Amino acid sequence: MESTIKDIKRETGLALSTISKYLNGGNVRPENKKKIDDAVRKLDYHPNEMARGLITKKTRTIGFLLYDISGTFAGILTHHVGTLLRQRGYGMIICDSSNDKSVEEQNVKFLADKKVDGLLVVPVSSDDTFLEPIKKANIPIVTIDRKITGTQLDCVTIDNEEAAKNAVEYLIERGHERIAAIYSEEYTGKQRRDGYRKAMRSAGITISGEYEYHERLHSVSLGYNGMQKFLKLPKKSQPTAIFMSNYEVALGVVMAINEAGISCPEDISLVGFDELTLTLVMKPKMTLMVQPMESIANEAVRILMSKLQNENSAALQRVLLYASLNEGDSVRDLRKR
Repeated sequence: MESTIKDIKRETGLALSTISKYLNGGNVRPENKKKIDDAVRKLDYHPNEMARGLITKKTRTIGFLLYDISGTFAGILTHHVGTLLRQRGYGMIICDSSNDKSVEEQNVKFLADKKVDGLLVVPVSSDDTFLEPIKKANIPIVTIDRKITGTQLDCVTIDNEEAAKNAVEYLIERGHERIAAIYSEEYTGKQRRDGYRKAMRSAGITISGEYEYHERLHSVSLGYNGMQKFLKLPKKSQPTAIFMSNYEVALGVVMAINEAGISCPEDISLVGFDELTLTLVMKPKMTLMVQPMESIANEAVRILMSKLQNENSAALQRVLLYASLNEGDSVRDLRKR
């Protein structure tokens, strides 16, 4: 027979109200917390979440809606968010929007029907109409990685424009002028494109259309196709350096230069984004702009928990984090020629 809260009462000698308060996330005295924790382990107690949900109107479940779960960035972010929610006694329902606005809209309706307590979302859409079912249910929302313009939504983002600007300035400081950029037409891609252009203009370097390549989505094929385009330019016109706006793009670029038999950094210098799995084992070691993945997850969960614990809190929380440059060996210093 499964243990009940009354068994914990008999084991600890504490009042049912104290035990119930603690099991539902409330604060109790440290000595009572220890007694209850010990009893829960000894009795192998598991709360009846369905029954508790009927009473509290809470499911202790968070929806996590991702623009595209196939990307490495999304996978690592999901890992960090899941760990943080689990530590706080929450489960997570993950939905993949597959970079499709209609799928994203369906996922929001699904999560609203599941009566999640809160929603974390890395959005596909640039407006918030798809979030109406969640808003109508007064479920708190925090967007991650991308800000939905014109809305009063809590969000956690990094300064993508500044990060890209710093990356390109690193190349310029080492004598590079023919610098190409590969980016997507997504929210982060456009911001990183703007940072690239800002650095070039600030240095008085003419921005040539032939040194930019973009497609709708960040992907390995975007990097591969972009690098192929640059390699087809006349030898004297080819870029000496490439700014790659995300991890998948970097993989595609490396594939293309390996096929062409050219060397990095001797023939081409590379600066990428995101210190993820394969960039850590590439030779030479890649110079990268590194996003604070754990901090992004921490801030998003912190904001959401603050909204859940104080449902009347109307204060807008927008956190801007910064990427840092991790210097590797993939950039040639042309000043030393």
